[in-house]
Amino acid sequence: MRIALAGLATSHPYTDARALRDHAELVVWEPDPQRLARFRGEQPDAVVAPDLSALLATDPDGVVLTVPIPDVPEALARVLERGLPCFVNKPAAATLDQLDRLERVVARAPELVLTSSVLRFAPAFVGWDVRPEEVLSVRATVRHDVGLWATGYNPWQDDPAVGGGTLVMMGLHGMELLVALLGPAVSLVGATSTVRRHRGLRSEDTGLLAVRWDDGVPGVVEVLGVSQDEAYEVTVHTVSGERRVVLRGGADELGYRATIDAFVSMVRGAPSPVPWAQTRAVLGVLAAARAAA
Repeated sequence: MRIALAGLATSHPYTDARALRDHAELVVWEPDPQRLARFRGEQPDAVVAPDLSALLATDPDGVVLTVPIPDVPEALARVLERGLPCFVNKPAAATLDQLDRLERVVARAPELVLTSSVLRFAPAFVGWDVRPEEVLSVRATVRHDVGLWATGYNPWQDDPAVGGGTLVMMGLHGMELLVALLGPAVSLVGATSTVRRHRGLRSEDTGLLAVRWDDGVPGVVEVLGVSQDEAYEVTVHTVSGERRVVLRGGADELGYRATIDAFVSMVRGAPSPVPWAQTRAVLGVLAAARAAA
């Protein structure tokens, strides 16, 4: 099996590669020399391609796509033209315009596209059974420090009009978990954001999304970009009491390896494990929140 890593624009593909090398030979393309040097240091056996065209010309069996969000639709279109399954590292869209462009591309072959927070595949969450009819309300809390962005690191991620900022980049984890639990029939009620600690950000370090499912269940996503540790929590309120799952730890506990396993299954012929309707709901709420906040 040969897997192509198209871009190294975030930290995720380095983790992806560590899981993928158990399954496949790797081919990589990344225009930034420092990111590429780091990758080659970790994966010295990977073949380096000079551009996306050359990468796709190596006839990979699947593609992990990690480029700045505005570049996703065009790059994904070229992957799908070859009929290749593609894992698009999150988020695949951050604004309503970006989502519109993305959706037109995905419509060609939604079964070949996986884009998701890895937390959906975290073992502790996958094994968590909640009956939707018992739910009164839900809350997801995302704790992931974004202070590095205030230093100028990866400025496109912190730009609300490009990467969506903290509200989208980190809020996606919470929305992903809630949609996985209760389904895609959800809409934004309101959103707010602020800078509480990390001065110099272009977006925010703290935010909140209020959402509502069509059956009346209300929900909240708390985004805490000022945090000493990384953790993700979902609380479900039911008539009989409160149920909670907390996700923290390394790549295995947070679902990175299980996400790659799901992608490898796609390479072997399975359809995307996350229906596009769910992904569309997650990205739609986040893009609406970005516009509102």
